[in-house]
Amino acid sequence: MALIVQKYGGSSMATVERIQEVARRVLARQGEGHDLVVVVSAMKGETDRLIGLTKEITDLPNLREYDSMVSTGEQVATALLAIALEALGGKAHSLLAFQIPIRSDSGFKDARITGIETARMRKLLREGRVVVVAGFQGLDPRGCITTLGRGGSDTTAVAVAAALRADLCEIYSDVDGVYTADPNLVPEARRLDRVGYEEVLELASLGAKVVQIRAVEMAMKHRVPVMFRRAFQGGVGTVMSKGDKEMEKIVVAGVAYDQNECKITVARVPDRPGVAAALFQPLAEANIAVDMIIQNVSEKGFTDLTFTVRREDLSRARRLTEAAARKLGAAKVETDDQIAKVSIVGMGMRTHAGVAAKMFQALSAAGINIQMISTSEIKVSCVIDQKYTELAVRELHRAFELDKKPAAAGKPRARAKK
Repeated sequence: MALIVQKYGGSSMATVERIQEVARRVLARQGEGHDLVVVVSAMKGETDRLIGLTKEITDLPNLREYDSMVSTGEQVATALLAIALEALGGKAHSLLAFQIPIRSDSGFKDARITGIETARMRKLLREGRVVVVAGFQGLDPRGCITTLGRGGSDTTAVAVAAALRADLCEIYSDVDGVYTADPNLVPEARRLDRVGYEEVLELASLGAKVVQIRAVEMAMKHRVPVMFRRAFQGGVGTVMSKGDKEMEKIVVAGVAYDQNECKITVARVPDRPGVAAALFQPLAEANIAVDMIIQNVSEKGFTDLTFTVRREDLSRARRLTEAAARKLGAAKVETDDQIAKVSIVGMGMRTHAGVAAKMFQALSAAGINIQMISTSEIKVSCVIDQKYTELAVRELHRAFELDKKPAAAGKPRARAKK
């Protein structure tokens, strides 16, 4: 008998009928002799509806109140699934984050989990109950409700699996695994049977809608084996686990893109020590994540500094940057919300030369100008004009022949219990 943590996303919880189907599948899995903890997201569209209500009032809400409101979607979904499980003859118990508790910091709208108490969940499991947990939620040191960022239910599921030392974490969504590219853009995209933590970490951070990046960080830190599967269908999906020599033979595993970033440029900044700190400290204090940063060569004591932030943070980021720029005596602040980031990812890049050059050549041949470049050991990212996103993804997928490379085989291994 194994302890399994399952996570069902918003599309799986979209209607009462789908919730009832999830309940049937959960009970069938429990009937195989497993203990089940099920983490759920809000019903599809509900979080967007709640955010929309806030925007009707203001673009800059008090984030504590914002989290209190948008977290209610998971409360509804959690209770509905527990009701559905019991209506089918099962034994279930729903828990919100504060009832477990799932502790977090006070980074409202984008909080991080700091710890999870397991006593209550273990007691319910011993009673033969399916434990239904609200994803996306946390409880800060002052007793305030926090939310974990979009896709935060993934992080909840992996964190719960790590805390309980579960044998497997299964993440169910509307896709059947991790692909070499978005199948909606590239019909030839191929599902990977197995992928490394680091590769998924990069793909998630670069815009691939696979799993929330913090969930991957948590899985990698605690060595939680994760299976990505499509809800309501069979199939093996994609296993995420520690990389090995076979996986490192694949130079490029996938192409990702992100259209949820905007570019901010601060023109004619005095080129002196402390300027970058003065610009980015207010953003850090506001919990605004900065991605790519480029500083031009100094000319006559001045320079231009360009960076990217998430689209939803643009209004706050621009306001804070303009205030800092005025104090520094910069000429002006400009923004561009018509950009996209395209990236290639692969563990094999560590030992293969010329990968970046091949990427740049492919984009150049397609007439796509590169605005910014960022690299790491296993990825190369380029910022381009948003209108060329689909073309760029297809050309890079073709250039690296990702439709032809064989997938690495492998099965998830149950972790040893202490």
